[in-house]
Order: sequence, then structure tokens, then C-alpha cells
Amino acid sequence: MRLATIKVNLNEECCMILDEKCLLISDLNKYMNKNFKTNFLEIIENDEIGILNEYYRTLSNDDFNLFNEKMINIENVKFAPLYRKPNKIWGIGLNYKNHAADLKEVSPSEEPASFMKPNTTIIGYGENVEIPFQSDKTTGEAELGVIIGKKCKDIEIDDWLSVVAGYTTIIDMTAEDILRKNPRFLTRSKSFDTFFSFGPVFVTPDEIKDVLKLEVSTVINNEIYAKNVVSNMTFTPDYLVSFHSKVMTLLPGDIISTGTPRAVHINDGDIVECRIDGFKALINPVIDKKLL
Repeated sequence: MRLATIKVNLNEECCMILDEKCLLISDLNKYMNKNFKTNFLEIIENDEIGILNEYYRTLSNDDFNLFNEKMINIENVKFAPLYRKPNKIWGIGLNYKNHAADLKEVSPSEEPASFMKPNTTIIGYGENVEIPFQSDKTTGEAELGVIIGKKCKDIEIDDWLSVVAGYTTIIDMTAEDILRKNPRFLTRSKSFDTFFSFGPVFVTPDEIKDVLKLEVSTVINNEIYAKNVVSNMTFTPDYLVSFHSKVMTLLPGDIISTGTPRAVHINDGDIVECRIDGFKALINPVIDKKLL
């Protein structure tokens, strides 16, 4: 199952992605006499992802024909972030050796280089990434996002998928010049508004044959700047979920952004993308606030 959040009048509502069309959950409820939540985060928090996915698998072509008039062509929708207020966003630094080399650093080998970001950094597909006044060298980083589906603590690696709702595309930003001044400034360099683009499409694990075979690409102005395969991470998603659950309780909707194959410098007028096999690309234009 694939889900997204789209803007409908002044609201943001969750929808199913069916081929190249979107079906609002509110319309599904109406036509099929269901009562699913219509806000993406509420769907996760109420443990409805699995139930909704099971129901989706039972729908027939005749059922989909009932919705046909209500479906919206995907090119006509305006995507929002999947949701705006997760409890936690974990980022993972230097998780591919190529990215470590960019910063003249050595990839961590014993434990992930984890950091946290505030939810005020969140933007969605098509929204502007803003280079802040304080930075002259900001980077964009394409990443695979893992979304937690259940409250959990001390999860073992073999059980990681039991607490995962699904995956999405992410572009993480870093004010690299601030970070280079002092590694203790990592939180500040990662926390400017618009520094975490999230979505547009969420994919349940059953849609992904092997997460380790997914190829993640950082793209700038329609040219692939760097790409790598998830299996080449130092710490793969199963390890990251287990590791962080042993640090603190993970809650439904928490996000783990698993690291980038390489960070690209972004400038005013650029278009930065995250491309991952089988996902709709996440695309954001860049503006430099100093030039406005």
C-alpha cells in the first residue's frame, strides 16, 4: 500500500495512491462505510496502517470503480509532508563511507553517529529549501526514511519489521560551514527551518522485496550526484531501529533518516531530489534567503 498527504482546500488529508491516482481516505470511508482516521499521523498512532493495508488488499476492481469519480490524478494534487509533528526525528551521519570522505571523516564502525532534529525543520514535496542567513555552504542529502509504527523499547534486530510502519523519501539539509567550525555545532547546523523534506509517498514494507537492495540517489538539477545501495550502509535499517529502541522508547510516527550516499552543495535556484527505487521522487527547489 502507498499513502500520501495532499492539500485539500485549507486542510491536509491522507490518501491512497492507486497507480497514478489518489483516493482520499475520507472518500473511502464514505463509499465503503468505514471509519479510518484521515490524518496520516493519527492513522499510525491508532495502529491503523496494518488494518488499512489488509483492507486495501481485499478491494476488487469493482470496488475501485465505485471510487473512480472521486479519484484525483496525481499530477493535479499538491503534496504536503506526510505529517508535521512526529515526536522524534533521528538522523544518522556518515552511514556510507563516501559521505564520510566528503567531510574528511572516518565512518563510525562501532555505533551510529546519531543526532536529532526538531519537527520545525519539516517541509514537503515542492516546498522551498531555504539557505539561512548564517550559512554560505549548505548541503542537501537524499536518504531513506524508516517510519516507526508501534510504541516499542529494546527491540532485537530480528524483530525490527514488527514495529515499522513503512518507508519514505527524505532530503536532509546541513549548514556545512557551521558544522565545520566545530562538530559540537551539529545540532545547530541541522536544525534550521526547511532543513528536513519528508514524503511525498509512504510505502508499506510488503511493497518492498528487499530493503537492502534499494538504491538511494542524491540528485541536483536533474543530474545524479551520488548513489549507493542500502546494503552498503555501515549500519543498516534493522540495526538502526534496534539500536535506537535501546536508547529510548520509540513512538508511532517517529522517523529514522538512515543516512545519505553523499551530500551535494545547494545554491539559490537549484532543484534537489531524493530518488529511491520504487518511490515517487522527492523534489524541492532551493532559495537563498540572503538573496531575497
